[in-house]
Amino acid sequence: MNNFKELRQQMINDQLVARGIRDQTVLNALNAVPREAFIPADLVEFAYKDAPLSIEENQTISQPYIVALMTAALELQSDDRVLEVGTGSGYAAAVLGEICEQVYTIERHKVLADTAQAKLKELGYTDVQVRHGDGTLGWPENAPFNAIIVAAGGPEVPQTLKEQLAIGGRMVIPVGTSLKSQKLVRIQRISNNEYKTEELEDVRFVPLIGAAGWKEKSDGTSRARTLPELIGQSSESFTSIDNVNLDNLLERIGDSRVVLLGEASHGTAEFYDMRARITKELIEKKGFTIVTAEADWPDAAHINRYIQGQQQKSALQNKPFSRFPTWMWANQSTLELTHWLHDYNNKTKSSEQKVGFYGLDLYSLYGSIDSVLDYLQKVDPKMAKTARERYGCLMPWSDEPSLYGRAVITQQHKDCEIEVLRNLQDLLKKRLEYSAANEEQFFDAEQNAKLVADAERYYRTMYCAEDNSWNQRDQHMIKTLQAVLDFKGPKSKAVVLAHNSHIGDARATQMSDRGELNIGQLARQKYGEKVYNIGFGTDHGTVAAASDWGGPMEIKQVQPSHIDSYEHIFHDVPTDNFLLPLRYPLNEHIRKKLLPERLERAIGVIYRPETERQSHYFYASLPAQFDEYIWFDKTRAVEALTKEREEGAFDTFPFGV
Repeated sequence: MNNFKELRQQMINDQLVARGIRDQTVLNALNAVPREAFIPADLVEFAYKDAPLSIEENQTISQPYIVALMTAALELQSDDRVLEVGTGSGYAAAVLGEICEQVYTIERHKVLADTAQAKLKELGYTDVQVRHGDGTLGWPENAPFNAIIVAAGGPEVPQTLKEQLAIGGRMVIPVGTSLKSQKLVRIQRISNNEYKTEELEDVRFVPLIGAAGWKEKSDGTSRARTLPELIGQSSESFTSIDNVNLDNLLERIGDSRVVLLGEASHGTAEFYDMRARITKELIEKKGFTIVTAEADWPDAAHINRYIQGQQQKSALQNKPFSRFPTWMWANQSTLELTHWLHDYNNKTKSSEQKVGFYGLDLYSLYGSIDSVLDYLQKVDPKMAKTARERYGCLMPWSDEPSLYGRAVITQQHKDCEIEVLRNLQDLLKKRLEYSAANEEQFFDAEQNAKLVADAERYYRTMYCAEDNSWNQRDQHMIKTLQAVLDFKGPKSKAVVLAHNSHIGDARATQMSDRGELNIGQLARQKYGEKVYNIGFGTDHGTVAAASDWGGPMEIKQVQPSHIDSYEHIFHDVPTDNFLLPLRYPLNEHIRKKLLPERLERAIGVIYRPETERQSHYFYASLPAQFDEYIWFDKTRAVEALTKEREEGAFDTFPFGV
């Protein structure tokens, strides 16, 4: 068996020191990195030979001397921010990581980027960030860099990279009009518009391919690049939700007060899991304290009390999430997020930093009535009696509230608007008295009373063609979001978990032609640039959905995307999973290419593959609809906590396993 430690020391002496490499920091770094770990298994015995070696995708790992020469030429300090273009195997990135604490590396081949990321993580180089994309465009959101090292030969020095150098920063790059040989040059930025260039020696590198480099063919000839290829070069790929680095996303989110996290279906595990991952980082790194969801207020209150440590068993008369569609929130992904929120709050000493969970939807007419009456019975039994009599107007339709609207329309029953509004008005008149005892409990009762009023109107008018019940619902949700933000204070920040159709700006979709609006549009109008909305998409896989409203949950096959859709374009991207910035694109050309309207798919709680084009597609302009888009090429159905709605099915949610 080869003694790699001895071979490594021999390499240092014979290949580096003997050729004039004197920078001890660089020598120590190369001595610390196990080069054999980055070499294909069949070439491991040659790991420390004085030669470049082949790796996947027809690329190479540079000979040790070239790695040392280029690294030494950068004159690195430990606190330098370094960008490497051309990750390859990840070996040079590891060497840089031994010297500097902030290393960013870009690789255009997904296989290499994924492999390098896994290897670097395995070896403990957690400060090295790997991106799959077009290296010639640099990494603008993390610029300026003190040093840039380019491990591929370009026809000229990309202006995009020069502009990302800090004043005084150094770049080392092979340059030449012929792919057969290049000059290794060092460039130093003297001022905003002044650069100093010096030649180091003759070299031969693989071609630097990208928007600011050679075209795709290795002989220097060009060919038209497809939109999926351009997207692949201008997105951030990842292999799994657990290891995706979200630092760049958080930087793009910036100081936003509201982050809207979508989903292309109500039954896809990856959407729930990625939203949970982003939510956790927003809480831990950005100070978000509000999580809101496209869920009913009383059901969400059940979770909120649990994560706040206020109860160990449900105090609600009705089981949470027992209304169709149960799997939308009663699933394994939501359960895991709930427990994480509970544990986070337990560790948080400051009450202001504790996270709350709130529902935005208005379907829970009778659950909210029960909550209001339960609250009033505790604080004002006399008013509770009056409220119970007023709400009695709605009781005949407690099993099926949608029939209430039909009865009013056909004049079989008077509307209950005045009664429910009186209850709300009386509750608000005693705001000071009630909230003095417990402000949180009063706020909960107030939101339930408002929900009853809005839900009564929603169910009463949903049969009227001239009145848009969709708008009523989303207007209620944005009012509830605003109420929670106001209640939590001016510095509060909220996450919204809802379907793409609710969080993407309606003005960029076919919805606007029908006079429909949504949370995304209303939030943008209210909070402007302080809103960041993220859409999700998939091509194929499985999904949890029903065939008809109120029907049983089924695991259905998601059909491959329509040929004229955004999803079809993303399916052809070389990367399976990626984040695509749209408000702050890595390549502005991509945003322009995606602006023309195309079909976009939306699967709700009902999925009918047999009529998919008519039932689940609409036209939209994706970059105008979302600030960011997250793609999973193949997805799987959420894992429901129960397949049946039997009595007691949710007794343990969210406390059980």
